[in-house]
Amino acid sequence: MRFNTLDQWLEWQTVLHGKAIDLGLERVRQVARRLGVKRIAGRVITVAGTNGKGSTVAAYEQWLRRAGFSVASYTSPHLLKYNERIKNNQQPVSDSLLCEAFEAVETARGDISLTYFEFGTLAALHLIQRWQPDYAILEVGLGGRLDAVNIVDADLVHLTPIGIDHQAWLGDDREQIGYEKAGVLRDGISVVLNDPDPPQTVLMEIQRRRCNCLRLGQDYRLAEAENSHAVWQGGGLKLPLASVLPGVHQLQNLAGVVAGLSRLLDLQAYTAEQPGEYFKGMQLAGRFQRVASPLACALYVDVGHNPDAARALATSLEAIKPQRGRLVVLLGMLEDKQPDLFVEALGSVVDQWWLTTLDCDRGLDAEQLKSRIGPQIDIDQVFDNVASALDSALSSLDNQDIMLVTGSFITVELLLRALPDSVELNTYGSEH
Repeated sequence: MRFNTLDQWLEWQTVLHGKAIDLGLERVRQVARRLGVKRIAGRVITVAGTNGKGSTVAAYEQWLRRAGFSVASYTSPHLLKYNERIKNNQQPVSDSLLCEAFEAVETARGDISLTYFEFGTLAALHLIQRWQPDYAILEVGLGGRLDAVNIVDADLVHLTPIGIDHQAWLGDDREQIGYEKAGVLRDGISVVLNDPDPPQTVLMEIQRRRCNCLRLGQDYRLAEAENSHAVWQGGGLKLPLASVLPGVHQLQNLAGVVAGLSRLLDLQAYTAEQPGEYFKGMQLAGRFQRVASPLACALYVDVGHNPDAARALATSLEAIKPQRGRLVVLLGMLEDKQPDLFVEALGSVVDQWWLTTLDCDRGLDAEQLKSRIGPQIDIDQVFDNVASALDSALSSLDNQDIMLVTGSFITVELLLRALPDSVELNTYGSEH
């Protein structure tokens, strides 16, 4: 074996290829053929889109496991540990199995260069094929058409809301980005379109490929939504549904998953309550999550990093905004994001802005971040690292205040690592 530890494998993968992101399928397809990657599961669900992909994958996992099916999943990025990217029946893969899979990819690739993400994707497909679950759920890392996950043909494609992100690779507007996302479609397959206002490029591709599409607002909808409860309606069914994750947008995410399940299974074979009940117990770290800390104030984390995510955050924050205390946001972002639009979407509910440096690949220095958003808002404090911001919060915020740490998976990861006691999470951190 080339390396004996997972950390050695991962460190080497970061320098194996000349580019961190190099979209295209030719190289990864060649290695997949050598690996013998064919039919990896009984059925494959591919989840693409901009926002809500992680929540959607977790919801499919939870429901299908509760219903008695075997399930494997591949997601990215992670929060604290790489292993969380690949799960078998909701359990992260072990270091030893990951190293075995990496060795198999290394043997198969020969002189073909692979990016960090491509190497990990091939390892995931190799392991999932070995497990042969009833369902495999694959999250697209970036875009869709040229993403490594797209070498696998899906039985069901689930498209979450599409927004502006990764413009350097996908295009500057929703129509261009939608075209890239729709690249995971195949002729005649089932599709869930869980975007209330989808780009025309997506609708045209669905029509061109004659997909069997269920569209939010037309083929299924949420009715009587109130206090995190609603009724899902579609295909002649009415099913009670309750949000199991914090955040006002999570009911919409669950609605899309129910639509997908209606294409995979006969939901009429279940009682009206079971579809909603099977989501209970679902967990996903870093999504408007309150975490335990030594701070007197309430501490929330959210991995959102684009304007649409910020708008959803603003709505959720309005519901908990303190009447007497302050709502403080600690923001750290990557250089290829849009901090000005992120801040604009959140600005109306935030009382104080704190900025932090992200000392990582593509990470923005706090002063750089300040220069990009300073004209829009008053910035109260600037920090060299998240740990310093946590120290300041410890001494200056009280029990009437709320602090939100957001802007990137990496910002949340650094916050969790800076806490004096490790917070137990079901997901583990770096941003694709």
